[in-house]
Amino acid sequence: MSRFLTRTVHSVSTDEVDRLVQAWRRERPDLDVAPMEVLSRVSRLARHLDRARRSAFAAHGLEPWEFDVLAALRRSGPPYELSPGTLLAQTLVTSGTMTTRVDKLTARGLVTRRRDEQDRRAVQVALTDDGRAAVDAALESLLAHERQILADIGDADRRSLARLLRTLVLPFDDVDD
Repeated sequence: MSRFLTRTVHSVSTDEVDRLVQAWRRERPDLDVAPMEVLSRVSRLARHLDRARRSAFAAHGLEPWEFDVLAALRRSGPPYELSPGTLLAQTLVTSGTMTTRVDKLTARGLVTRRRDEQDRRAVQVALTDDGRAAVDAALESLLAHERQILADIGDADRRSLARLLRTLVLPFDDVDD
């Protein structure tokens, strides 16, 4: 079956969200349940993405939170180190949680702590060679899983979907916590 036909078959099929929206329209015709057609699918997709992430990371001996910290360090570029405060901002956890996470990653040999050369009171968290290898391998697995999830969507549709989702997410990214 061609890719176009596969996509057409998928687009006319019903899913669980169609069934629940239909039931709500029957039971509560006074309510506009249209938002559910989008957001319930986003919610269901988020659960599938979480499973894919966990599977990709577990294959490399990482928990999702470990990947998040290691990935923040890896994205920072050489020398792959950040202050705990910057890690807090990028991973959206409390300072106590970050301290525990860095302790665990240090014990596994995936990161090290070192005094900042500019300010001896400050600490930098640095990615080790083992940490870099682990995060790189986990990222490759994650991207393979994500490519599978998006396989039935063409490039133009994928770009359009990314643009639409960005529009939905931006107001939440601008909120000060």
